[in-house]
Amino acid sequence: MDATGTGQIEESNSIKSAKFRLSGGEVLISKLNPRKSRVVSVAGSSLPIVSSTEFVGLRAGNALDSRYLAYLLQSDFARQGLDARVQSVTRSHQRVAPEDITHLNVAVAPLAEQRRIVDFLDAETARIDGLVNAEQRVLDRLAERRTAGVVAAVSGGEHTGRRESTLAWLASIPEWWQEVRVGLLARMGSGHTPSRSHPEWWVDCTIPWITTGEVKQVRNDRLEVLHETREKISELGLANSAAELHPKGTVFLCRTAASAGYSGVMGSDMATSQDIVTWTCGPRLNPYYLLWCLRAMRPDLLGRLAMGSTHKTIYVPDLQMLRVPLPSLEEQREIVESIRRQNSRIDNLTDKVRRQVELLTERRQALITAAVTGQFDVSTASGRNVTDGVSA
Repeated sequence: MDATGTGQIEESNSIKSAKFRLSGGEVLISKLNPRKSRVVSVAGSSLPIVSSTEFVGLRAGNALDSRYLAYLLQSDFARQGLDARVQSVTRSHQRVAPEDITHLNVAVAPLAEQRRIVDFLDAETARIDGLVNAEQRVLDRLAERRTAGVVAAVSGGEHTGRRESTLAWLASIPEWWQEVRVGLLARMGSGHTPSRSHPEWWVDCTIPWITTGEVKQVRNDRLEVLHETREKISELGLANSAAELHPKGTVFLCRTAASAGYSGVMGSDMATSQDIVTWTCGPRLNPYYLLWCLRAMRPDLLGRLAMGSTHKTIYVPDLQMLRVPLPSLEEQREIVESIRRQNSRIDNLTDKVRRQVELLTERRQALITAAVTGQFDVSTASGRNVTDGVSA
């Protein structure tokens, strides 16, 4: 639902949990996090139709158009009304009871007016959705350009005299560049978790400690340097475990789970868990150049080296054999600066496009709410520019 806005076809033997059997024509609304307004109209099908028990299925009566019901449930009125009835204290897993949905009091227009409202909203939301899809394609192209720019920079793309690369993630490099194993240029390290069975090792924790949970700070590749960690370990825990204190400027890479392949640079002396591998660079390797090499090779790391179908793991022996193209130290610095300039331009454009998407999404929501609550007459509103102030 979150990925596509609708359902999908699955093999029946892959469905392991209880489901609701549907017949088509229902309007589904999620009980989970009602502020997100997960609403879908169920189309008929020759195949059996089922839904997650996280949904409540509603069938419109004779006085209610099912399409109007779907828009009504998407309105701010319904979202706010249900959000006020949530039963959980955690923001990420809040639910309403089915009776909170079925007992929601709403003002309903006459059936003929409902159909006029639906026809208007179908047309106008389709226009807005078209603009959002166009903006999303722009975001995709910008992301591709950003990635391609990083790869081109670390492979010396501005140089013409080139030779075929022996690196799996690069096609070619300048003729005079070397391809060197990272272990010859930087000291490789890792980390550990002090035993939880010794609570005294988890008192007075002041040492920043990088775990897989911290990696989300660098997942969008905008942040180079990690300055703060949510978790810390103590001097006593450090002394009584295999964890080590890595110096500021050390490059780290997560090698397990959903954060596998993501990397950053330590902004101060830090320790890590065993899920993180580190490189403390020697005099021939700029840590930020290594960082952007690691980010450029991420698809190769995950596609060729990561093992496991559910929880990806990049094993240490494979990481010990990693190689990077090696220009002079001065050119490494120039490459890093060129990447930063390029990314700054693209990130500024990306932020502007994302803001346009936010404005369009807000406009769509406001339009639905205004139409189903009778704030304007849709028969006289048709044809007006509902996207005024939002560029295509």
